Amino acid sequence: MFRQIQGNARTCVLAEPLFVVPASLYTTYASVYMLHLHVTDTQIGLITTLNLLLQIISAFISGHLTDRLGRRKALWVFDLLSWSLGALLWAVAQNFWWFVIAAMFNSMQRIPTTAWYCLLVEDTPAEKRRHVFTGLQIVSVLGGLFAPIGGVLVAHFTLVPAVRIMYVFFCISATIMIYVRHRGMHETEIGLRKMKETGKANFGEDFKHYLTTLKQIFRNRTLLLLFFVYVLWNFQVTISNTFVPVYQVEFLHIPAVMISLFPAISSAAIVVMLLTVVPRFREEQAKTLMNIGFLFLIAANVLLIVIPAQNFALVVVSTVLAAVGTIISNPYLESVVANAIDDEHRSTMLSVLNVLILVFASPAGIIGGWTYSIDAHIPIGLIIAAFVVSIVFVRLAKRRSDLEMRMETTAHLDA
Repeated sequence: MFRQIQGNARTCVLAEPLFVVPASLYTTYASVYMLHLHVTDTQIGLITTLNLLLQIISAFISGHLTDRLGRRKALWVFDLLSWSLGALLWAVAQNFWWFVIAAMFNSMQRIPTTAWYCLLVEDTPAEKRRHVFTGLQIVSVLGGLFAPIGGVLVAHFTLVPAVRIMYVFFCISATIMIYVRHRGMHETEIGLRKMKETGKANFGEDFKHYLTTLKQIFRNRTLLLLFFVYVLWNFQVTISNTFVPVYQVEFLHIPAVMISLFPAISSAAIVVMLLTVVPRFREEQAKTLMNIGFLFLIAANVLLIVIPAQNFALVVVSTVLAAVGTIISNPYLESVVANAIDDEHRSTMLSVLNVLILVFASPAGIIGGWTYSIDAHIPIGLIIAAFVVSIVFVRLAKRRSDLEMRMETTAHLDA
């Protein structure tokens, strides 16, 4: 499969472990780390929401900056600010306000995300993009296998010092990745042309272009439905990443040193799926496979709600179900959305998509924190609801795309 990935996409995939491996160490402990620094559940939700609200601004200008600076430069500069500097601030944080400042820098991440996505797919043929996203999923899986090292560090140093070490390691490793990746990539043809075009343009004209793009999205019902599925995916990811580890520690009474095992278990399950089942999937089954994956994820979260406290085995089962659902649904969701976007307007479309994601996902943090303080089960119920609605939207998108295909075939035969 990796032989199918060439150019910038290959560089992105090969450099990704330098980001994913250290990130897998601290991700599980990020919210618990804040709790140990006397940040409340509600404040954790507030920090998450603030970060996402500020990301709306960076998402809105990401298309303009990506076109104006070029994909490589935008990725280089804003990755350093959002991830390297953000991680350093997390590492030395003392209280709520330190996390607020870190959130402000980390919120710039939408600019390099747009640039990275353009570099990833613009020079990659549409039929090979699934291989790219599956490759990234494999890297993510392998990174998850290192997560138990975080638990070893916590057991040895206690939680706060251990997480500080993880953040410093991430800062160093991510900075190396940013440099290596920058050296190994070239500007895309579309990127070079956009740099020349935006050099003569102004932000007012770009704003009009954003409005035109937004109208195009709303006119394309299939694309709009898929965009909303993508929005719901990000909504549930925000709640899941922020509050599921807290739920496992506080409500299910799983020891903090043990929760780092769950990403490794998830990764092992995904490896088995990649070696046995995933190679049999076909691109034309994408929308059906997405819904099957969503059903697995619903089952995983329902099980998480009904699990009695201290039942480690059933948490493992829930983790495996979630891993299976993710590897089935996520690569196809990414691929379907990527192929639905026109290359010529990709940076602007991605910018608009990111704004839509953040407008709807930004309340997720504060909603999750508020509902968790009322009942720890409610945030997980919201995750389940997001997948139920996603299944409906995917079915509607499939029906619409099938209808459009039949109409095109009929028109071609009539001609």
